Amino acid sequence: MAGAAAVWPVVTTGPGVGLPCPLRALAGVPCPFCGLTTAAIALVRGGAGAAFTANPLIFGLAALAVAVGPLVALRAFGVIGEPRPWPAPRRRRWGRLAVLVAAASWLFQLHRLGVGRPSLRII
Repeated sequence: MAGAAAVWPVVTTGPGVGLPCPLRALAGVPCPFCGLTTAAIALVRGGAGAAFTANPLIFGLAALAVAVGPLVALRAFGVIGEPRPWPAPRRRRWGRLAVLVAAASWLFQLHRLGVGRPSLRII
């Protein structure tokens, strides 16, 4: 994911391949992850403000992508062992946190795109 975000701006000037968000196409509302491609490319190009405006969730995902690379390498070379399954309470806590983060991201997207606001029409 991090590699693709770094290479994409080099080979193109656009943010994505133009595939519409299925939820937005069907229901007219953005999903919690709308704007992530644009945010990733903005972040790679050094536009932290533009990345935040598109989807602030990108900062957590970018940190995760950066952390996973060395972790996978350390596991591949046997420096650290295989991961152990988390106990059920911990999985539930992290699952609830993921739901809360997705809900917050969705509210941000709804606000950013003005969904639910009355449109002003001047006659």
